[in-house]
Amino acid sequence: MMAEARDSRPALEVPVKCMKSQEVEIQNACAANTTEEPMPLHCAKARGGGEPQGGCISTVIPGWFSQVRVKSPGAATNLHYFNNPMWPGEAHSLQVEKILFEGKSEYQDLMVFQSVTHGKVLVLDKMIQLTEKDECAYQEMIAHLPLCSILSPKKVLVVGGGDGGVLREICRHSSVEQIDICEIDEMVINVSKQFFPNVAVGYDDPRVRLHIGDGTAFLRECLAGIYDAIIVDSTDPVGPAQELFGKPFYETVSRALRPGGVVISQAESLWLHMHVIQAIVTACRQTFKGSVHYAWTSVPSYPSGTIGFVICSSEGPPVDFKNPVNPIEEQKAATKLRGPLKFYNSEVHAAAFALPTFVKQALDDINL
Repeated sequence: MMAEARDSRPALEVPVKCMKSQEVEIQNACAANTTEEPMPLHCAKARGGGEPQGGCISTVIPGWFSQVRVKSPGAATNLHYFNNPMWPGEAHSLQVEKILFEGKSEYQDLMVFQSVTHGKVLVLDKMIQLTEKDECAYQEMIAHLPLCSILSPKKVLVVGGGDGGVLREICRHSSVEQIDICEIDEMVINVSKQFFPNVAVGYDDPRVRLHIGDGTAFLRECLAGIYDAIIVDSTDPVGPAQELFGKPFYETVSRALRPGGVVISQAESLWLHMHVIQAIVTACRQTFKGSVHYAWTSVPSYPSGTIGFVICSSEGPPVDFKNPVNPIEEQKAATKLRGPLKFYNSEVHAAAFALPTFVKQALDDINL
């Protein structure tokens, strides 16, 4: 039986036609706003200061999930949509059938809603984290890009990943003997088990050991050289995930990897965040003495429809990330319990490292 999520309201079923009160709320926010300045990269809420003035307002505008920032005071009909300061000037909205859950944990706001086109959707701090339709593209790639690049991985650590999707994919690898997952927000786990059982199914595997707490602190306390692979499944670099994108964290990760071990971390969109990607790659090249690569995949529900990963190896036996040596398709147990793969295959693996010219140039321009 799943533990009841802390500080949460009961599951809600709000038909689209009954959302007029939320529309009035948006109109009131419009009238109150007087600022014309763009929102900074790290909004006030991420720093613990509440909602920024003028609003990062995330709501259902009747029948649609989106995030808005209103630039024209008092003009309730002139809404300007921004999908977060991480991607100003853009928005991706999903039509809502009903809201299933709203709650607030110690760390973030949570929402689950049933969408018209993407199934159920998990939202953390006003940002879409996964949808039932396309979660496979992210979960399969972030798990199998590293694990298919080394022979017989045995011990794997997941930092973040509370929804359980990465666990589900790691569990396909029969060589893996131990999977540690360190998730700071227990409510994310509970909500995922309740509303996304096909994603959170990885928690049922006896090889999984769950640790509730800070991933950085966990890594500092673990033995050196203990893990074959570490998967950092984080949200964007704001709020509780911010420290997972800096050199001190990567140094802690490097210490925990065996020689020739591998790490992969969510690393933003090549269309929206090249400056962030350059900073991440720079820190990783300074830290990991094996190899450092940027790879990417398509996730339609994410801003720009793409998401990237930085994937690195520690000093030791060389790792050729572009040519998988441990193909998941050849492992008979891979689909026995978790069903067939929907997105990943060896061809997609290799293609993930084919970078557009502007990305190659930006990464080549990095001076260490």
